[in-house]
Amino acid sequence: MREEYGKLNRVEMSIWECCELLNEVVDDSDPDLDEPQIEHLLQTAEAIRKDYPDEDWLHLTALIHDLGKVLLLPVFGELPQWAVVGDTHPLGCAFDESIVHHKYFKENPDTYNHEFNSKNGIYSEGCGLDNVMISWGHDDYMYLVAKENGTTLPQAGLFIVRYHSFYPLHRCGAYKQFMNKEDKENLKWLHIFNKYDLYSKSKVRVDVEKVKPYYLSLIEKYFPAKLRW
Repeated sequence: MREEYGKLNRVEMSIWECCELLNEVVDDSDPDLDEPQIEHLLQTAEAIRKDYPDEDWLHLTALIHDLGKVLLLPVFGELPQWAVVGDTHPLGCAFDESIVHHKYFKENPDTYNHEFNSKNGIYSEGCGLDNVMISWGHDDYMYLVAKENGTTLPQAGLFIVRYHSFYPLHRCGAYKQFMNKEDKENLKWLHIFNKYDLYSKSKVRVDVEKVKPYYLSLIEKYFPAKLRW
């Protein structure tokens, strides 16, 4: 998947165009399906903006964090829901019991492979999450798009995009043995972000046209005008 989608040869569009495209996406795993996806993104971003007014990179990170869900659309290959949304986890080491639907791993041959089924598996402690293979999904795709298109978002922003669905780590504390010093610093920001993401959406509707100029200015600051997807 990383090899295939790493070609970034499907579409050229801006971040805001992708936000609008995301309105066509329905995420079956999302508990908040009442509003269009763009409203969820803006509700998250606006809530963070209110509490952290000086961290403009965090406002933009909130806006873009779910854009990888466009993988569900035909132009992106129409991947099945299970391959795009839901929780992510490492491969190549033991499946922690905190991973959702853990019982089904008994049907995965990796469970019985001695190279892969120990606590650290093929990795060493402190190796850094960057060196750990995480299951494919919308997080890693958007991380790939942002990085390869030369975003100037700080590392903490890219960390949030890449690992916000890695619930075993940031909700349950699993796999922390692989983190390096930078990961630990970035995880603090992910914990802050996560308070505003799932289940915390305001019922106050966001006036998209009113806040659009602010977010367009952030996009211009941190991203090129057009991105390869």
